[in-house]
Amino acid sequence: MKIVSLTVASFFLTTFFVVSNLAQTSPAKLPGESKIALINTFAFADAKTGITKYINAVKTLESEFKPIQTELESIESKLQTLSKEIQTLRESAGKKVPVNQTAINAKVEEGEKLQRDFKFKQEDAAARAQRREQALFRPIMQDIYKAAQEFSKQKGFMLVLDIAKMDQAGILLAWDEKADITKEFITFYNARPPGNGSTP
Repeated sequence: MKIVSLTVASFFLTTFFVVSNLAQTSPAKLPGESKIALINTFAFADAKTGITKYINAVKTLESEFKPIQTELESIESKLQTLSKEIQTLRESAGKKVPVNQTAINAKVEEGEKLQRDFKFKQEDAAARAQRREQALFRPIMQDIYKAAQEFSKQKGFMLVLDIAKMDQAGILLAWDEKADITKEFITFYNARPPGNGSTP
């Protein structure tokens, strides 16, 4: 069960800016000499080249919810085992072997109880993960936005578009790779002193 990963992904897809003020050293040009650029916000989560503060928050979230994820995987395994055992007992009935209906019923009841427990624990874990995720990532995203404003002023940028969301929405046709400032901004952000977005 990828509860944490799915939650983080959904949060990241619906968070951050689509249009902001970023900059680059060799920006694209709009009419009137306005500078624009593109940034891939998905790259912030890259374990090797992403934003360190964001990556650490992801690791914190995954670590905190690892026990419940392991428990859910264990319940899933038990359900699969029970299902096979019930199937084996029922198949034996067609081979003129005395059927222990009591044993079958006991396993069915156990399976139903496990299914109820699994659903409850899964929904509870997802809700708790979402709340914890918001507490972890909201200050980080605010800090990233603040850094973006600082970066834009330094570089004299007028506009930046989120290339990840544009591609996802199907409105991205083509672009000049020189306009992609993702790596430059990540390097700038990671070099900044810790701000309000420090991971709790």
